[in-house]
Amino acid sequence: MSREGTIVKALSGFYYVRHEDGILECRARGRFRKEGVSPLVGDRVLVEEGQDGAGTVTEVLPRENAFTRPAVANVDYLVMLLSAALPVTDPYLSDRVTVRCEKNHCGVMLVINKCDLNPGEELFEIYQSTGYPLFRVSAVTGQGIRELKEALGGKICCFTGNSGVGKSSLINAMAPGFHIPTGAVSEKLGRGRHTTRHVELFDLGGGTLLCDTPGFASFGDEAEEPITTEELPHLFPEMEALGGSCRFDDCTHRAEPGCAVRGAVEAGRIHKSRYASYLRLYEEAARIRPWELEGQRAGSKKRP
Repeated sequence: MSREGTIVKALSGFYYVRHEDGILECRARGRFRKEGVSPLVGDRVLVEEGQDGAGTVTEVLPRENAFTRPAVANVDYLVMLLSAALPVTDPYLSDRVTVRCEKNHCGVMLVINKCDLNPGEELFEIYQSTGYPLFRVSAVTGQGIRELKEALGGKICCFTGNSGVGKSSLINAMAPGFHIPTGAVSEKLGRGRHTTRHVELFDLGGGTLLCDTPGFASFGDEAEEPITTEELPHLFPEMEALGGSCRFDDCTHRAEPGCAVRGAVEAGRIHKSRYASYLRLYEEAARIRPWELEGQRAGSKKRP
């Protein structure tokens, strides 16, 4: 008899599926490999339990979204942790991730952590006009923890950010019983060690599932379907909100006269840092040749 559940951990070829009666350790059906399908943490699946107690994933149900690195699916919100303390977050790296989330139809929350060390005024200024939910928190003092926990209620959320920015510490602050390992930040290198080795969903209660993942070095947008210059402006919500306000319908927001986006940057309604990220990402997208684009798209479709 099949039952439906959610994969909450994948480790060494085993999938741990949470269903109404508990968690079942499973292997995946052999046909998945032949079909090029890999079950992911966050997948809703059908499983069967054998007489020996061993479980089998028999079907992966349709996904809302999926990422390759980290390998996770059906994420309601990707929670981007930022910091103005050690390590200091590079906004461009964060913007790369938010754009990828928009591409994958995944919500974004921005969380400035370590506010007990530095309140992150500049980061707050950069992102307050994006429309993304924005929080200031401290895993040490508890600042903002309750508000963030309420915002995550009933959602599947994936934490990401610089290594050492405090992802695991923040999860521990919201759910002290988990005792997720944490690591110190190197003052010389300005980054932390990866304490998270695999993707796992932790039950925060009330239907909220939290996923801790390795840091930016393991967030592989190069493994995803490439983003084109045509779609890039639509992946910055503060630019998308301006709609067709530019003089030209095909405005690239770089040098055209009558550009509403550049006007908003000059007026301070779009932060210069976000616009600088847009220009860098546009240049990267413009370097992709049409035949390379098709090849990358074909490759991404073979991945989970």
